[in-house]
Amino acid sequence: MARIAAVKQSLEKALHDDNKLWTKYLAKVEKKIGVDRLYVFLSVVGFSALYLVFGIGQQLVCNIFGFVYPAYCSMKALETPKKEDDTKWLTYWVVFAVFTIVEFFSDYILCWFPVYWLFKCLFYIWLMAPIDRNGSLILYHCIIRPNFLRYHQKVDELISSAQDAAVKAATLLTEKQE
Repeated sequence: MARIAAVKQSLEKALHDDNKLWTKYLAKVEKKIGVDRLYVFLSVVGFSALYLVFGIGQQLVCNIFGFVYPAYCSMKALETPKKEDDTKWLTYWVVFAVFTIVEFFSDYILCWFPVYWLFKCLFYIWLMAPIDRNGSLILYHCIIRPNFLRYHQKVDELISSAQDAAVKAATLLTEKQE
């Protein structure tokens, strides 16, 4: 019970943070309809969850969660002189890319489960959560980075030999056309 109260208090604090754009919209809605912004927020989250289970176009909604906000934050990060925000969002995109490739092979099976799109959205939200150890940092440091360090030299050699072969083929084609 104490944990629920702590989560509620933390959520209340975040919903009343005047530095966030979306809290201004929540304040307007709260004032207009007379319902506390916590309940407005929870209603939107609940409706979104139900829509991702029963609605039409769940893949589009899920992709909006996974693309739009991170792309916006990435563009903002590029415009700041700080390196930390660039690294945060580059890490997100690396994990997103790896997940997309892995998902390609399992999507035909998983998308038949009714809660697939809801869990995928929650996964995206976990990846980009504004906390110190969000999902993208955890997955990058625990899974992706160790494998990258183990195999990157072999991949570099493969890319280099592919580039050499492409240059040779292009040279042969241009010589034959002359």
